Amino acid sequence: MEINYQDIKVIGFDADDTLWVNETYFREAEAEFCRLLSKYETPNKIDQELFKIEIDNLPLYGYGVKAFTLSMVESALQLSNYNISTKTIDAILNIGKNMLEKPVELLDSVENVLKSLSKKYKLILATKGDLLDQERKLEKSGLTNYFHHIEVLSDKKEANYSNLLNHLDINPSQFLMIGNSLKSDVLPLVNIKAHAIHVPFHTTWAHEEVSEDEKNGKAYKTINSLIDLLKILE
Repeated sequence: MEINYQDIKVIGFDADDTLWVNETYFREAEAEFCRLLSKYETPNKIDQELFKIEIDNLPLYGYGVKAFTLSMVESALQLSNYNISTKTIDAILNIGKNMLEKPVELLDSVENVLKSLSKKYKLILATKGDLLDQERKLEKSGLTNYFHHIEVLSDKKEANYSNLLNHLDINPSQFLMIGNSLKSDVLPLVNIKAHAIHVPFHTTWAHEEVSEDEKNGKAYKTINSLIDLLKILE
């Protein structure tokens, strides 16, 4: 299906795993968490329990490292039948702190793409997660000046995007979202008559995966790298 982008005036970018590395650090943290809990359960069981608790906690904690750390502590308590040592709890907290102190590693060609597109389009950043952590990463990235508007959303559902576009007085038909998650960055936009381009990252959180049925008949484009945007839009 050929998609026409001639009417696009505003381009939105996801942040984590679209502009910079993020999910890789969560996978590393999960591996370390499994090592700490290895005397109580198998890695597979630990992963399953942690994921279940993360999902259960989303309505309370939202997304991000702090929510993930609280879920690790809760998982450790349950998996150990509340026999976990304070030393191990401290080690789990340090996993979270180390994640928050990770450097911001930009993905290939990010700054060149933003610099080029900002000459023709208004760019906005639309990401979800912990506000303080996302502000820290954005500042460290050196990319702030490319964005006309920055929004940290509590979630990325159709209503969240509709509210954002209404607030900024953007017609959905003139908006294009770029992101690595079909569930969060692509399908909600297509469903509100906006445009979206999928740029897959090599690692995807299970919560962000979608079924083939959810993708069927949806008009969006998939590209291998952000640099491919320039060929499509310029």
